[in-house]
Amino acid sequence: MESHYEFKDGSLIIGMPRELDHHQASQLRMEADLLIEAYHVKKLVFDFTNTEFMDSSGIGVIIGRCKNMHCYGGNVEAKNLSDRLKKIFVVSGLHNVVDAV
Repeated sequence: MESHYEFKDGSLIIGMPRELDHHQASQLRMEADLLIEAYHVKKLVFDFTNTEFMDSSGIGVIIGRCKNMHCYGGNVEAKNLSDRLKKIFVVSGLHNVVDAV
């Protein structure tokens, strides 16, 4: 499964792929940045419902989008994190920059 994008209540919701590795990361990065800029997104939500694996490339995508959103005065959330992904968020420090809901 690839990423999917949805606009809802002024937020951009990104349905993350099953495996977020370097193959998926570059496309996700490019598409998300285009949508954030084109639609002046103020809230970005990463939905990890279907994600089973994420490597350092995926972490980089999230950190980069956080920096972009903070420059625009927006915020970033992550939802539906599995226990495995919660551990990745803590170990990588993502839990300090992304609100997990």
